[in-house]
Amino acid sequence: MGELAAFVKRKRKQANLTQVDLAQRAGVGLRFIRELEGGKKTLRLDKVEQVLLLFGHVVGPVQAKREINE
Repeated sequence: MGELAAFVKRKRKQANLTQVDLAQRAGVGLRFIRELEGGKKTLRLDKVEQVLLLFGHVVGPVQAKREINE
């Protein structure tokens, strides 16, 4: 979650937005933005997607350091 938190915070600052501005534009609560940027481990994926879409990004699978052997 640390990478996601840092990414959102960096993009928000590059766009010169406050956390309040970002919450309003994304249609999520200020508490959610604070939790997202704070690296909370459990977040609603649909809300994460709403925030990322503002920056032209989406959630998707990323290769982990190891795979499960089937």
